[in-house]
Amino acid sequence: MTVVQTARQRARQELELVIKQTAARHLAESGAAALSLRAVAREMGMASSALYRYYASRDALLTALIVDAYDGLGQTAETADVQALQRQDDPGQRWLAVCRAVRQWALGHPHEWALVYGSPVPGYAAPSETVGPATRLSRVMAGVVLAAVDDGSLRPSQRRLPSLATDAVAEIAGGRPAAPYDDVLERSVVLVVGLVGTVSYELFGHTVGAFTDDGAWFDAAMAVVAEGVGLDLPV
Repeated sequence: MTVVQTARQRARQELELVIKQTAARHLAESGAAALSLRAVAREMGMASSALYRYYASRDALLTALIVDAYDGLGQTAETADVQALQRQDDPGQRWLAVCRAVRQWALGHPHEWALVYGSPVPGYAAPSETVGPATRLSRVMAGVVLAAVDDGSLRPSQRRLPSLATDAVAEIAGGRPAAPYDDVLERSVVLVVGLVGTVSYELFGHTVGAFTDDGAWFDAAMAVVAEGVGLDLPV
């Protein structure tokens, strides 16, 4: 690659970043359904035809924002888990550390969270390139649960879940454990859903004025969710 090509590539990447930053402000003000390439171009002082050279459609720009949001959240979860492992935390401590990090990311990035976990954008169908970033959080959660299986701290479920997880879910989780943990994939999904649902309920304003300490309530809620699938949290 020549110096000229490298400079051009860097300039393109920098402009793409500015475009996404501008689009993110539009998301915050008007929501994803109202995102418009023309409006973004107008704010940047660009011709809309010039913007189309970087993103071929509104959906392409929306996909870039979604991928960035999933990657930001996934990186946060992965970093929290690595730090927990460095502290030699047990699986319950790892799970709580990741949950707390996810909540803090969501509170700091409410519009990005709403983009990926809020209402679907009318007319938008997420392409396959969003799948990898979207599963980063799930992979972390699966790793924690499998670690609890390995060290014996995950209790076999008294109410067994049916084995309904697809091969795609098994691939994300790293395999299907044997009995008595053969429902662990389904149980892992319960943990992720409980985390996302609890954060969303708070972020979208449904718990305003309900608790004296939102952080303490969140920790307690995560303990209830985890205990329901056989994982004890230090709360």
